[in-house]
Amino acid sequence: MTLGKEDLKQAGLKITQQRLKILHIFENADKRHLSADDVFKLLQQNNEEVGIATVYRVLAQFESAGILQRLNLGGDQAVYELESDEHHDHMICIHCHKVEEFVDDVIEARQIKAVEEHGGQLIEHSSVLYIKCKDCLKKKS
Repeated sequence: MTLGKEDLKQAGLKITQQRLKILHIFENADKRHLSADDVFKLLQQNNEEVGIATVYRVLAQFESAGILQRLNLGGDQAVYELESDEHHDHMICIHCHKVEEFVDDVIEARQIKAVEEHGGQLIEHSSVLYIKCKDCLKKKS
């Protein structure tokens, strides 16, 4: 997915070089889930002069505009990913903060059934499982 000036306009955001550079980082990074620090470091590696305060501000604006989704890692730590029409849930390691995506049709069906049993209609949902990943389990704690 390639986002650009039109997407920023549609989100009600002014087109700035900083916003375009940060959007470019999310589209081209090796990792799908990036923290503000990750974005800042990648900008520095590309010799871009964007301050950390600007990074935090733009990430918050992108989240409010529906361009990014924020995932809480615990405490004050968070990572962001580009918003997607493809539904998936997340597992986050409480030790190394690695984020893994997953889809489980049985869980999805059960959530819909639970909502319908309560007389509602599921519009949207997000599931985050906080785990100890296999790599951290192998390490002596």
